[in-house]
Amino acid sequence: MNHEAILSNDDRFTSFVYNHKRIRFKTSPKLEKYTRVVAWDKGYLVVMAIYNGTETEEYIDLIPILENLCIDPHEFLKDIRKVCIRYE
Repeated sequence: MNHEAILSNDDRFTSFVYNHKRIRFKTSPKLEKYTRVVAWDKGYLVVMAIYNGTETEEYIDLIPILENLCIDPHEFLKDIRKVCIRYE
């Protein structure tokens, strides 16, 4: 089993992909890209991101996003050990 999730953004949406499931949520139009994951803690991400040419720390809490999508956060997140940033 793969224990790695992928974070990326495209246009005005952030994508979080794990186990062939993709969730997308709206993000700031000023977000250019994510550059690195600082920390992953069972649904809570600390990442570095570039906004208008300036790198800044950002926090993403996936639990309320998953709940709003009627996805059980515990079930969806339980096997994720690492999150990486990948753009295709």
